Amino acid sequence: MARGVLTGNLRKFTGGETEVELEAGNVRQLFRALGERYPNLRPHLEESLAVAIDGQIYQDAWFEPIPPDAEVHLLPQIAGG
Repeated sequence: MARGVLTGNLRKFTGGETEVELEAGNVRQLFRALGERYPNLRPHLEESLAVAIDGQIYQDAWFEPIPPDAEVHLLPQIAGG
């Protein structure tokens, strides 16, 4: 089961929880499971988030696979210039 870590202002939509364990084969499935568990978080999962899977940062990673024992961090999307 993957371990999700919520950073920044996402915590205010989960009642203060910062870590969660969920079954998810890819990022899209993870976002769906998080939205079901925390309905107030759902609208924010599609806005400007980057995902780090075991330390590798991905942007627009909807179908990026998540290994079963991965640590997944949700963080504000990184902008470059």
